[in-house]
Amino acid sequence: MALIFWDTNLFVYFFEGNPEFGPTVHELGRRMQIRGDRLLTSTFTLGEILVRPIRDKDAVTERQYRTIFLRPDIQIATFDQRAAEYYARVRQDSSIAAPDAIQLACAAAAGANLFITNDDRLSRKSIAGIDFVTSLARTPI
Repeated sequence: MALIFWDTNLFVYFFEGNPEFGPTVHELGRRMQIRGDRLLTSTFTLGEILVRPIRDKDAVTERQYRTIFLRPDIQIATFDQRAAEYYARVRQDSSIAAPDAIQLACAAAAGANLFITNDDRLSRKSIAGIDFVTSLARTPI
């Protein structure tokens, strides 16, 4: 059993039915359930996911997304003081943008075993507090 952080892009693919990556994310979720892994993301992800339905004034989708993030099988990491300290260390690498650093810091503060993203730049990083950072295509699950 592992604690696995999904970056925002995985939720976008899942929710919006992305034809290229959506099936891969669905399969990843299925395999995680079989293995007994725990899903982790951050409050930043929730904010990013809500942008489109709020912009489109789609209250039904907005409510659905909020409800999904309330599920007990999804752990939500907050950007608290501990995460802020990881953030400061992550930002020492100037190639990591602030939003990505927030995600990585939240994952590190929560003790994520695996951070999955579809951003290849991040998948090559080694972050203290996270066992492995990988791309969706190279996920070892």
